[in-house]
Amino acid sequence: MWICDQWKDYELLDASDGEKLERWGKYILIRPDPQVLWRGVKNSRFWQRSDADYRRSSSGGGSWSENRLPEAWSINYRDLTFRIKPMGFKHTGLFPEQAANWDWFSDLIRSAGRPIKVLNLFAYTGGATVAAAKAGASVVHVDAAKGMVATAKENAALSGLSDAPIRYIVDDCRKFVEREIRRGNRYDAIIMDPPSYGRGPTGEVWKIEEAIDGFVSLVADVLSDQPLFFLLNSYTTGLSPSAMKYITELRIGRRFGGRADADELGLPVTETGSVLPCGGSVRHLF
Repeated sequence: MWICDQWKDYELLDASDGEKLERWGKYILIRPDPQVLWRGVKNSRFWQRSDADYRRSSSGGGSWSENRLPEAWSINYRDLTFRIKPMGFKHTGLFPEQAANWDWFSDLIRSAGRPIKVLNLFAYTGGATVAAAKAGASVVHVDAAKGMVATAKENAALSGLSDAPIRYIVDDCRKFVEREIRRGNRYDAIIMDPPSYGRGPTGEVWKIEEAIDGFVSLVADVLSDQPLFFLLNSYTTGLSPSAMKYITELRIGRRFGGRADADELGLPVTETGSVLPCGGSVRHLF
């Protein structure tokens, strides 16, 4: 497991009864998590001191209760700064476990000894974009949600990257990649964090288990002749890191060589000393 244990402004305090207790800067949040299957072990005193508690609704969705949070605030990871803003579907605008991947590819970019061009697909609020740009890469950031791309620009500015070579694209990722293939544009590194389920701009359905093999094969066509890395993330419980590795080896490795490693990402739980699994990744290094 790749464990993210270098945070100072984020802490997973405890986890029990389908919920996790987290510290984001100076604020304490309670959020549901499907991986928290154990019950009856809420030991941290902060369960009773939370600033907001996300509760699911029986009719779908959910809302924040006992909300004593500001509209937004900032936290730091190393030399990066991110805007935190609780959203309607339990999200905060950042996945802290991904910092383990940021550290991995940032070291690769810094030591590459050449300019590195990164394509970040399903790029959300730009955690990976900001990390890659801070390490010295030029980045094309693609996400279909205009609001998420706007937040990514804010995160870049907060991290001192307003003038960094980042190109922000609001578009369907598949359509963008297809256009890049036709244009002949190529990238030295690709980061992908696709959703479990979604709909395209004309209503087409995306189900990751059905779409991921074809999409990885498509994306391979925009890798450069000297690629540096390929990173694929998933939070879908039905798509294991090993299955993603198999796809990557078939569609990327057979064509470009290199080596793929797959594992879960994890966050240490302060109260118990155990690690909460938080999705999986495949890291393909060329």
